[in-house]
Amino acid sequence: MLDQLSPPVRGLILDMDGVLWKDDTPIGDLPGIFDRIASHGLQVVLATNNATKTIDEYLSKLHGFGVALEPWQIVTSSEATAHVLAQKFSPHPFTPLPKLGEETGVRAVFVIGENGIVSALRDKGFTPITDPDDETSVVAVVAGIDRGLTYQKLRRATLHIRAGVPFYGTNPDKTFPTPVGLVPGAGSILATLEAATDIKPIVIGKPAPFMLELAAERMGLTKDESLVIGDRLETDIAGGQAMGARTALVLSGVSTRQEATEWEPAPDLIAKDLAELVG
Repeated sequence: MLDQLSPPVRGLILDMDGVLWKDDTPIGDLPGIFDRIASHGLQVVLATNNATKTIDEYLSKLHGFGVALEPWQIVTSSEATAHVLAQKFSPHPFTPLPKLGEETGVRAVFVIGENGIVSALRDKGFTPITDPDDETSVVAVVAGIDRGLTYQKLRRATLHIRAGVPFYGTNPDKTFPTPVGLVPGAGSILATLEAATDIKPIVIGKPAPFMLELAAERMGLTKDESLVIGDRLETDIAGGQAMGARTALVLSGVSTRQEATEWEPAPDLIAKDLAELVG
């Protein structure tokens, strides 16, 4: 199907959940799919809203499916969120960020999330706070998907936000595709906190184009040379369109063909799955 695009694309920006896999179940023959992508002479970067894993953990998961990529080929909403917070809360653009343990309470962040966002914040010099009984003052609240979510975590985050602490979300995905169906995603948690605080979060992941622009930059390509591929219209496709790139929807995850026919503007391509798309 890629040969339908003119001018031809030179690189693919792929979502992960619902495109490459559902939870721990691969969608199709992933080694064969990536071999076909390579045979087309196309570059690849993966850009995911899923903030649960680190780059190394994603590389390990891909390796388990028989796919070998480099760290630069993965962009996550965790990485993007930590980058944005580091820019905002660094005391000066040329001042090194403090080491872990320094200025605790000044550069602490309360986190509803998993290892991906916790590690990304720590790598940027922040002190992630995940204990809801910890009353340390924080510079921000960051929320993403958290499969260990408790009422106490929601309570502490709500108190911080109502006290005026900036509220960030890694991504707005309301659901998360699994082999047994859709389950609550990060957006569901953000909606709960928004209802409890009357404050809308600053959302970093798709449909904001930042991650996708970074992915194209890593491949050395322009937006016109990139194809954004995803399974969700309101994040993947909307993000690619906001970036100004061409887009392809695969029907192996969240959005349906009926929803795609009603989407304005329509994706450039619609395929059953990634295997059909790359042919």
